[in-house]
Amino acid sequence: MNIGDVASQSGLPAKTIRYYEDIGLVKPDRGANGYRDFNADDVHKLAFVQRARSLGFTVEECRALLSLYEDRNRASADVKALARAHLDQISAKIIALQEMQKTLSDLVDKCHGDDRPDCPILEGLAGNNPTK
Repeated sequence: MNIGDVASQSGLPAKTIRYYEDIGLVKPDRGANGYRDFNADDVHKLAFVQRARSLGFTVEECRALLSLYEDRNRASADVKALARAHLDQISAKIIALQEMQKTLSDLVDKCHGDDRPDCPILEGLAGNNPTK
């Protein structure tokens, strides 16, 4: 199967598929003409990686997940530990984003948004404590 067929079946652009091949996530065979010859297993791996990436897993985490997926002797605890660590990272990012949102919201609320030159947003970004 050629890269165009794999792209449509996996939902990934050909450029991404080539990148995943370059870093060793998939290793398609090469035909006598030198073209990539993907098989159904390659498509499955690429779709797996695409779903994992859509959940925010890094490429290296995807590599670990693929390795665990292919290891029939794996313990599900290993998979859960990797997923739990990623979930903890997501939770920390959400907290940080909520803090950013509150800070910026407070600065926006303090700004009059008129023709005056004083701006609590700029003062806050400069590290000063803006007042209303």
